[in-house]
Order: sequence, then structure tokens, then C-alpha cells
Amino acid sequence: MIKINKVQITKEGLETLKKELAQLMEEKRPALIKRVARARDFGDLSENSEYASARDELAFTEDRITELKNTLNQAVVIQNNKKSNNGQVALGDQIVVKVNGTAKTYTLVGELEADPMKAKISVSSPMGKALLGKKKGDQVEVEAPGGKTKYIIQKVN
Repeated sequence: MIKINKVQITKEGLETLKKELAQLMEEKRPALIKRVARARDFGDLSENSEYASARDELAFTEDRITELKNTLNQAVVIQNNKKSNNGQVALGDQIVVKVNGTAKTYTLVGELEADPMKAKISVSSPMGKALLGKKKGDQVEVEAPGGKTKYIIQKVN
């Protein structure tokens, strides 16, 4: 029996994946198919770098489409119910923490949505694991390459 691993994702993350899939299927793939056909008309395929490039890009796009479809089939949208969380940090929450005297805001997301540049941290990252289940006022320590960092939870949205 094949075990299907469910992928936890926020509603926003699910919509982002759906938009990417639609763009790839409706715009990028048809354009690449035309590009491959045009490049094929250039002649000798063994020395046709445009054909090889277009074909490689089409293959990459097809792989991404397959990956997105599989992910969407396994996705479980997390419904964040504040009443049942009793103020505890949960997936989908926006958390304001104080670190080294500075307030920073993070959003706790599923693994596929993680983007440190946008302050979206994975629930399975060391910081995500440390914050999960904690409440306003709690202090957590996170082991990082530069040493331990202490965070004090200021607010959970």
C-alpha cells in the first residue's frame, strides 16, 4: 500500500500554488510548445541549441506541473480556529516576538510556503518547532548556527 503524505498549507499558500499551476498550464507550456516547434524548423536538431534549450525548459515546466498537481492533491488546508487554540501559537498564525530588544513579526506556515525573506517560517524549522504551542509572554530559545537566540512572544494573531 502506498502511503500518501499530507501537506499542511495555509489557504493563502494553496491559492498561490493554484495560480502558479494555472499560469504554467495556460501560458508557459503552450508558449514553450510553440518555441520547440519553431526551433525544430531551424534544421539539424543535433546542432540546434535553441531546440535543445526549448526542449529542456519544456521538460522542466512539465516536471513543475506534475509536482504542483501532486502537492495540490496532498494538500490539507489548515483552518486556524483561535477559540480552540487557547491563544497558543499554531500553523497560520502571525507572531510578534521580541529578539535583542527589537520586535519582529513572523508567520508560521507549512514547509512548502516557508520564505525567510518574507518572514514566513516553516512549522518544521527549529524556530517554528520552538514557537508551536507557546503563548503570549512565553520565552523560547532557538539554536542557530551563530548560537542560541532568545525570543519573547509579544503577540499571537
